[in-house]
Amino acid sequence: MASPFSGALQLTDLDDFIGPSQDCIKPMKVDKRQGSGMAKIHIEDDGSYFQISQSLAFGIYLSLQPHVCSLGTNDPSGTSVESRKSPAEFDGGTRKLEKAKISLDDCLACSGCVTSAETVLITQQSHEELRKVLDANKTVVPGQQKLVVISVSPQSRASLAVRFQMNPTDTARKLTAFFKKLGAHYVFDTAFSRNFSLLESQREFVRRFRGQADSKQALPVLTSACPGWICYAEKTHGSAIIPYISTARSPQQVMGSLVKDFFAQQQHVTPDKIYHVTVMPCYDKKLEASRPDFFNQEQQTRDVDCVVTTGEVFKLLEEEGVSLSELEPAPLDGLYSSVSTQEPTSHRGGGSGGYLEHVFRHAAQELFGIHVDEVTYRPLRNKDFQEVTLESEGRVLLHFAVAYGFRNIQNLVQKLKRGRCPYHYVEVMACPSGCLNGGGQLKAPDTPSKELLQHVERLYSMVRTEEPEDVPGVQELYRHWLHGEGSEQASRLLHTSYHAVEKANSGLSIRW
Repeated sequence: MASPFSGALQLTDLDDFIGPSQDCIKPMKVDKRQGSGMAKIHIEDDGSYFQISQSLAFGIYLSLQPHVCSLGTNDPSGTSVESRKSPAEFDGGTRKLEKAKISLDDCLACSGCVTSAETVLITQQSHEELRKVLDANKTVVPGQQKLVVISVSPQSRASLAVRFQMNPTDTARKLTAFFKKLGAHYVFDTAFSRNFSLLESQREFVRRFRGQADSKQALPVLTSACPGWICYAEKTHGSAIIPYISTARSPQQVMGSLVKDFFAQQQHVTPDKIYHVTVMPCYDKKLEASRPDFFNQEQQTRDVDCVVTTGEVFKLLEEEGVSLSELEPAPLDGLYSSVSTQEPTSHRGGGSGGYLEHVFRHAAQELFGIHVDEVTYRPLRNKDFQEVTLESEGRVLLHFAVAYGFRNIQNLVQKLKRGRCPYHYVEVMACPSGCLNGGGQLKAPDTPSKELLQHVERLYSMVRTEEPEDVPGVQELYRHWLHGEGSEQASRLLHTSYHAVEKANSGLSIRW
């Protein structure tokens, strides 16, 4: 099958999402001592691995079901994987190898694929894990329970609204009722945390634009809210791309800071006593939550303990035998006393968070004193690559773009590495059509994907929009929780950093 990617990126049978037919390669680690001969591994019919030679340090049985994660049949080190003979047919002793599971960190370090999280079974982050915590809370003595907090994304809410033929407000309230029926204590809307992500992104861009002469403040600024894109950038292009990536945390991880820091203080509990779950349209958000950058070493807890996709929420509803439309509604909870909890909110600028529009309008006003009410997009190669410009007297003042899907991302990256990228800011998302079309969203077998996406987009846009500067509670939290804009506290809790991931030497032949 011909690759849909540009010619610079070649991998057999690869699309924007890796399907079950592709293998995630984790190399086998061996110890090849001089004179010890070739190490061999025998694979039994039940999937067990046996060591056949003393030269083998250890092997790994990759138990990722239902999706396959396989060892290369000819390891570059010279080790062979033998599946035709039984252990008795080899000279020398045999030893059954210990089983191991691929963790999220392993997945990040693999370098064998682009969006590895899309079809890897992630056992430590699933709706089953949420159910275990909720069930455990029912058996422990009062006072020792985990405080279960669930934060729901607007994209997931819109997808569920389409499935149950409800408006987004009713969906939010009934979803709150469902989670509380299961045993959750609080249900929040991540639209609130997105306010902080947008504000920090705006300020960061203006700061970088004004300091273009400083190589450490590189332009263009590339958005960082999409973990699939970040994973690809870190593993594939490393230090060539990382300086351009915005340091502003995504709404999910800002919500992690709000829940495990501010909210924990308000509840007079330590962060490790809170179990924080986010509902997201994307499997890659599980990878984001697993990053070491978002782990509190002192309290031994993550900012986001578990990520469940929209589809997993639907599975929970099915397993409970609950129809969302039949539940009695319950109001959303508010993180701050002055925040209205009566209905969900959203932001202008599309289903991926509106980063381009908010940064563009803010920069136009802040840098050039020009008020922009409506942002006009100009499509280029396709609908997922569009430009926005601010011009005055025939001169281009700001040049922004959106790049969705890996075909457009790869073209963008190549331009950037060749020094030919004309943009000041790019909203980058791994999924074609952005977050509303995320891999974790609900599918409808009887509805064409394009038509389904249009329904989701329509319901997403029905929610009342707010400007982040005007949202009640945001400025108060900046003053009292973060100790002011640009403070050390704001930098620590609202920003992060990215790291080049060293490529493993695997048997998979890839030319990037």
